Amino acid sequence: MARSMAPGTIGASSTPSGEMSVTGARGPDPADGEGLHMSEEQARGSGGTALHTSTVGEVMRPPATTVETQAHLAAAAYLMKRSHDNALVVVSDDDTRRPLGIITDADVSQAVADGRDPEQVRISELHIGRQLATVEPDTPTDTALRRMLDIDAHHLVVVRDGGSVGIVDMSDLCRTLL
Repeated sequence: MARSMAPGTIGASSTPSGEMSVTGARGPDPADGEGLHMSEEQARGSGGTALHTSTVGEVMRPPATTVETQAHLAAAAYLMKRSHDNALVVVSDDDTRRPLGIITDADVSQAVADGRDPEQVRISELHIGRQLATVEPDTPTDTALRRMLDIDAHHLVVVRDGGSVGIVDMSDLCRTLL
């Protein structure tokens, strides 16, 4: 049965013999003429568990770039550009520099779209960190990913003993599934 698929889509189906057929929009795999095949057991992994278990500590990025609450939004945007990242850990202005929240490129864009001047608006005015989403380095990546989905977050601050040791985002965690 031929089905048309939009570019960039993937189709999957089960055969009567219990094998799973996965075909991309470019068509079947020319090597076998019928797409990529694997048994349902292979698709689930051995014993129905994840193929590779990793921890947040293995995939996190160090919070090399942080920003204080009294910094201007423009400073946060500059730091994101300079560090090639889309989020910064917001830390307290005192000597403890404890993590308070995360500011993302979306927060900067929203403020600008609302007509606020990034040279005048302070990070503290954005209500960053009302509910700081944190995770420990030894947390399994699937648990962290589930937490992110449950709270609708795209980033988690990785903490140990109350201090920030890293940041992890949805992309970091999804890479472990591949």
